[in-house]
Amino acid sequence: MSEPPVPQADPRAGYRAHRPAIDAAIARMLEAGRYILGPEVAAFEREFAAYIGCRHAVGAASGTEALVLALKALDLGPDDYVATVSHTAVATVAAIELAGAKPLLIDIDPATYTLDPARLAAALARPPGRVAAVIAVHLYGLGADISGIADLARQHSFRMIEDCAQSHGAWLGGQRLGSIGDLAAFSFYPTKNLGAIGDGGAVLTQDAALARRLAELREYGWRQRYVSARVGMNSRLDELQAAILRVKLRALDGDNARRQAIAGAYDDGLRWSGLGLPARRPGASHVFHQYVVRSPRRDALQAALKALGIGTNIHYPVPVHLQPAYQGRIAIAPGGLAESERAAREVLSLPMFPELADDQVARVIAAVRSVSSDG
Repeated sequence: MSEPPVPQADPRAGYRAHRPAIDAAIARMLEAGRYILGPEVAAFEREFAAYIGCRHAVGAASGTEALVLALKALDLGPDDYVATVSHTAVATVAAIELAGAKPLLIDIDPATYTLDPARLAAALARPPGRVAAVIAVHLYGLGADISGIADLARQHSFRMIEDCAQSHGAWLGGQRLGSIGDLAAFSFYPTKNLGAIGDGGAVLTQDAALARRLAELREYGWRQRYVSARVGMNSRLDELQAAILRVKLRALDGDNARRQAIAGAYDDGLRWSGLGLPARRPGASHVFHQYVVRSPRRDALQAALKALGIGTNIHYPVPVHLQPAYQGRIAIAPGGLAESERAAREVLSLPMFPELADDQVARVIAAVRSVSSDG
């Protein structure tokens, strides 16, 4: 009898691992009878802000809308540019346009897949217009070069937003990611390191005035009920997801430690595979939302692993600037996006989630080594 496939991700395993506490939290929320912006959301906002090391957290309906709220809180105009990367989930760029600003795409550092400050500096020397903000995407669980971006922010007077959708709990220079920029947006999509059972997001900031503005923006611009002081939207984290996230937040450090242990086993087992393995950044922790390898034979590797029952995924197969909805109309920094395009052709995400068993990790390593030796 053949072994069952190894999935690339398994959010159901996260529920099963914490089922009694999650079920109790759901029952508590249902019995309380407050389902929108009630005590569970307020408690999660306090607890998550304290965990990250921020003064304020404002829940939102999704990670995408958390980014939109963060951008809207900065009062950007239609001629303002927001610099970010093309090698990211399309949500990063979509949020800029949803907030009424213009994206400016910068190429990545090929080792870390994150925004290259040197390329950002070159773009700022010849900008297409006013660059009002930068979204630094912390990709795959590793922080972007925040110090390099922050230096440029001081020189050029732009605001910095951290896109922390894949970096819950990661550290950089003694601070948790999400506590460093002017604002930080988190996603709680079910496969994230801190995942809900549905959509959810949050914006964090150290600035009380920005936090008040965010709280207004997420609910129609209300300062008092039914009276809009500013133009807002409806983007509320619901009580159900907040109750579940409070349970899973308590397990986040342990889950991240397990991800790091799996990554260490992959590092050891695949050292001589010929694949490009994940880089680390000095002074930073990597929480391995994804374990991403790269190969010029990526598509053949993925097909061979599928035949062996090993699930994989591609994060991300098409850079944003080459997607039909964006191609030819988004500003691209001088020098182009060659590294982003090369990464999209070569990256492959191996199975990675905290409940992945040691025997499954060993199967993945054996399968990758077998396929690599055949190449």
